[in-house]
Amino acid sequence: MSNEFLKVENVSKSYVGVKALDHVSMTVEKGKVHCLVGENGSGKSTLIKAIAGVIPIDDGEIIINGKPYTHLRAIDSIREGIQVIYQDLSLFPNLTIAENISLNQMVERRKKLLKWSEVRSFALSELDKIGISLSVDDLVEDLSMANRQIVAIVRALTQGTRLIFMDEPTTALTKKEIDSLFSIIMDLKEQGISTVFVSHKLSEVLEIAEKIAVLRDGKIVGEFDTAELDTDKLVYHMTGKKIEHTTFEYKGREEEAGPLLEVKNLTKRGNYEDISFELHEGEIMGITGLLGSGRTELALSLFGLNSPDSGKININGKRVHINSPREAVRLGISYVPEDRHHQGLFLDQSIGNNIIVTVLRRLLNRLSFISELKKTAFIDKYARELRIKTPSLGAPVDSLSGGNQQRVVIAKWLATDPKILILDGPTVGIDIASKGEIHNMITDLAGKGIGIIIISDEIPEVFHNCNRVMIMRDGKKIVEVDPKSTSEEELYETVKKKAAAAGRY
Repeated sequence: MSNEFLKVENVSKSYVGVKALDHVSMTVEKGKVHCLVGENGSGKSTLIKAIAGVIPIDDGEIIINGKPYTHLRAIDSIREGIQVIYQDLSLFPNLTIAENISLNQMVERRKKLLKWSEVRSFALSELDKIGISLSVDDLVEDLSMANRQIVAIVRALTQGTRLIFMDEPTTALTKKEIDSLFSIIMDLKEQGISTVFVSHKLSEVLEIAEKIAVLRDGKIVGEFDTAELDTDKLVYHMTGKKIEHTTFEYKGREEEAGPLLEVKNLTKRGNYEDISFELHEGEIMGITGLLGSGRTELALSLFGLNSPDSGKININGKRVHINSPREAVRLGISYVPEDRHHQGLFLDQSIGNNIIVTVLRRLLNRLSFISELKKTAFIDKYARELRIKTPSLGAPVDSLSGGNQQRVVIAKWLATDPKILILDGPTVGIDIASKGEIHNMITDLAGKGIGIIIISDEIPEVFHNCNRVMIMRDGKKIVEVDPKSTSEEELYETVKKKAAAAGRY
């Protein structure tokens, strides 16, 4: 008897001449944890949508529990027990946990009158099935991202789910929350429910997966047992090339008279406490620590969005008070936020308009209208310098890959001629090859004398690209580490140890 729950056979899908899927074949076994990996544009999203019945396939067939489909509909996929939990989770934030979990059942029963006691009881029983206890009367909008993930999983399970796709489920979770999610996935496995885990975080893929399918350019490169792979092999299969890691070396600047930025005993109640450090020209400093460590709140204070209660900020030896982003930009500070979609870009605007939005005043002519000549020259300059790959700079910015979108955000802030560039999660949700290109770009910027702060929870990112790494926990600076005097593994263990001391690992 076959152990296959899902089998994709020679599936192809094209969009206006572009082959998104090219004779893709893969299998998902019953009660197994699979991972689907590939760079942006490799076809992962298209494949998931095809399996979910959201888009029709051009060729091939999708076989679910032995039943073949050539024209799979969304309702067919759901009835066969397939659920997809997308990154946005598709929950109703203004409804309670109980209402979100019970919604599908309420709709199916078509009752004119509801008993709220039944709604609560149903939600509690479904949570109990995976051993989770939550207050079902809480609004979803008040929950942590980890608990929202749980609600989305439990709601999916109410549909008689036998296979769950999880698309980038750990992006906004702490390490402790990721461990809890992995525990839930393993509990589902024990119940015979399969999971397909989609992530750019290869360390997590290698930790949770039993089998890994690799997509590249719309084709399946291979399906592997996890034991066959390590990070380097997985990267090679995803990209078709070996990615070399180089470590950033800060050589200092002879003409430098003192630190570019000095932060002294900076405190913001409830956010961070007594933070001190220096940043020099051409230096790349890393700040790491688990989510909730205060690192982003610190960055926002340096950019005028989170006024500190006490402490000092000096730029080039002079004390400054940064009360707004406009003041920060005037002082030469730029900030690239972690959430580029909601905080960094105007998604319905063109690539070009996103690049110039921070410097519109510099593009005005004598009549105070934007000069088209200045605008075009400016956009072309930064698109060329940051190697933004697009057929047209007039195209909407949301048409770009994640890596190119990040280049646009960086271009937007480089246009302000910053002395200090703060990058919060600069490669979140970006594929391996694009990560390397962005890291090279950051190194080039440091070579031009810009002082750079990289905030990241990815240890390899700060280890290879920073000359100093500050570790934060619960709003405090715990220790500062020199990557030259330690190894990547030792840095990881240091972060893990400090987090464990706080009970968050």
